Amino acid sequence: MSETCALVWPVSSVMSQTGTDRKFANTLERGLRILEAFTIHDVGLTHAQISERTGLPKPTVSRLTYTLSKLEYLSQNGRNGRFFPGPAALVLGTVATFSVPFLEIVAGDMQRLADKTGTLTAVSVRYRELMVLLCAWHPATGQTVGAQSGHRIPLLGSSSGQAVLGALDDARFERLKPGTALRAIRKNGYAQLMRDGFTIVPREMRYPGRVNAVGVPYFAPALGQPVGFSCGGPTGSLTDQRLREEVAPALRATVHSLEQRTDQASAISIRAQITREGGAP
Repeated sequence: MSETCALVWPVSSVMSQTGTDRKFANTLERGLRILEAFTIHDVGLTHAQISERTGLPKPTVSRLTYTLSKLEYLSQNGRNGRFFPGPAALVLGTVATFSVPFLEIVAGDMQRLADKTGTLTAVSVRYRELMVLLCAWHPATGQTVGAQSGHRIPLLGSSSGQAVLGALDDARFERLKPGTALRAIRKNGYAQLMRDGFTIVPREMRYPGRVNAVGVPYFAPALGQPVGFSCGGPTGSLTDQRLREEVAPALRATVHSLEQRTDQASAISIRAQITREGGAP
C-alpha cells in the first residue's frame, strides 16, 4: 500500500450518553474520545490539551490516559509529559487499514491520475461532520493542494463530502441529524450523480473557495457505506471548465474501473437498493 496511507482518529463531537442507553459504555466512549483527540499535526498532547479537545475534566483525563498507557494505546514522553498514540493504537490502525483492500487495488490508478491531471487525488472517509483523507496521491511534477493522509475537511462544502452524502442511504443520513444546509448539498449531490456520475460543489457552498475539486462515491463493503474519491487543485491552475470536461470524467472512469475489478455496483445503485430493502441496519 502507498506509504501515504494511514488510519487516523478524527476528533469526536459525541458526548457521553448518560441515562439514555443502558447498554452504552460511557467509560469506553471517553477513552476512545481521548484517542480521537490526536491529529497528524500534533507533536504530542498534554493533559490540558486533551481535556480542552475532549471536554473531559482533567482528573478524568488523567485516569484514562494512565489506563490507556498501561494498555499501550498511549505512550508518554518522559521529558515533557506529552502523550502520543502508542503501539497498540498503531497496530489497530494497521489492521483497520487492511480491512479496506480496495485501497491497495486502486493505488496505482490514483497515482497515474494525479500525474496525468496534475491534481491531488484522494480517498476520504466520512466521520460524523468531517471527511478524513485515508490516502492521498500527489503528482510527480507541478504544484497542487498540499493535503496529506489524515487531513480533515468539513463534510459540508467539500466535493468528497457531497459525493458521499449524495450516495448515502436515507437511514444513515438521518442519523446525522442534518440541518437545512446538509440536506441541500445532499440533494444537489444526488442530482449530479444521477446526471453526471460525479459531483462538484456549487461555488457558493464550496469549502475552501480557493480550491476546485470533484468527487465520486465508491461503496466500501467493509464500512457499509460510501467513501469519497476526489481530484482537486488550486483554482488558478484547475479551471472550472478543465475540472468538468477533463478531470471529472477521468476520476469517474477510475472509480468505475475499480467497481468492475471488485465486482461492486455503483454507490448510487446501492443507495437505491438499501432504500428498497428498508434502510441500513
